[in-house]
Amino acid sequence: MAFLSGEGSVSKLVGELEAPVRYSLPIGDQRLPLNECLGKTLRLQALGAIHCTHCGRKTKKSFSQGYCYPCFTKLAQCDSCIMSPEKCHYDQGTCREPAWGEQYCMTDHIVYLANSSGLKVGITRATQVPTRWIDQGASQALPILRVATRQQSGLVEDLLRQQVADKTNWRALLKGEPEPLDLLAERDRLLDNAQAGISELQQRFGLQAIQLLSNAEPLEISYPVLEYAAKPQSANLDKEPLLEGTLLGIKGQYLLLDTAVINIRKYTAYSLSVSVS
Repeated sequence: MAFLSGEGSVSKLVGELEAPVRYSLPIGDQRLPLNECLGKTLRLQALGAIHCTHCGRKTKKSFSQGYCYPCFTKLAQCDSCIMSPEKCHYDQGTCREPAWGEQYCMTDHIVYLANSSGLKVGITRATQVPTRWIDQGASQALPILRVATRQQSGLVEDLLRQQVADKTNWRALLKGEPEPLDLLAERDRLLDNAQAGISELQQRFGLQAIQLLSNAEPLEISYPVLEYAAKPQSANLDKEPLLEGTLLGIKGQYLLLDTAVINIRKYTAYSLSVSVS
């Protein structure tokens, strides 16, 4: 007997900051609560259809997590500068969608430190705190700088990633909780070493453009996980459209089953059938 079920296009997991994080899965016109499903049998099946998350057209392949190829090539949110914001070309007059860039890129961003699979540096829009950290599965996070634009945050991140990683190791993330870090001490160390470069950016863009968040405190985040996998194996719904197993945990954008782990965000815009029994 199904405990809950849903069918339709899926979006990334929604995580609400509680202790632990409370997750739900948007599917079709529903939002399935997932924390109550821990310890139960979860069945996921790809139905063979992918509909672009922007225009809705059917596509054989998903580009940039949910877009058809035409949208992938024309939307600003799919441009390479989204992944490498220091390469922003808005000022050159070649932004794909200037109005979109003004709304999402010419706005306050946060440069932060996080501890997910170890220390990393990252950036996010100020309005995406703490969502970004939850999506990454960070156990600790600390905002360190407020920056006026996405490009400027990327330039600061580029300075800091000379000292620290800017990526999460997904296997380490799903094997267990990372060792706790003193993020305040790490912040001071990294900023001291990057002070010359940060001062150059402040001279270029103005002191108000790049501001130290000296009073920020680290945030601790816990996740609903009954058990971690010693050797997590990633499911691939393109090759094996059916995944079934006991739901052991949820962390970041991953569902942890006893049979495999699956990154739900990877399957944005896929039509899935989901049932829990």
